[in-house]
Amino acid sequence: MFHSSSARRLAAFRFLAAAAMAASATFTAVGAVAQPSPAGASAPTTSTPPVLTYKSALEGYQPFDDGKPIPWKEANETVYRRGGWQAYAKEASGSGNAGAESPKSGAALPASPPSHSMAMPGMSGAPAKKDKP
Repeated sequence: MFHSSSARRLAAFRFLAAAAMAASATFTAVGAVAQPSPAGASAPTTSTPPVLTYKSALEGYQPFDDGKPIPWKEANETVYRRGGWQAYAKEASGSGNAGAESPKSGAALPASPPSHSMAMPGMSGAPAKKDKP
């Protein structure tokens, strides 16, 4: 029967021997690939290399031009005449035609925007509950 330490030594020896043989085979294969080819095997070709041209990625670059800025009061008036932020929101969402509605003028706006009815007792528009005495 083998003693445990001798069995370990034998296993380690076998592992090292297998690793050495694998390394030897690898180095032999690499050495065969790295060998230069015989001089008469292939003659140098006389073709000319392709002509390389350089084209910059920034060749047609044009810096950003924001245009002439307008005064902020004029910009605000333009937005107001077009219908305010709601008109721009409709235009961005694609729902409806923002230009179909009449632009804002001196007409009175509705008292409250359309919304869900969530009236609470005691508030305007909702029936108030009467307490029993």
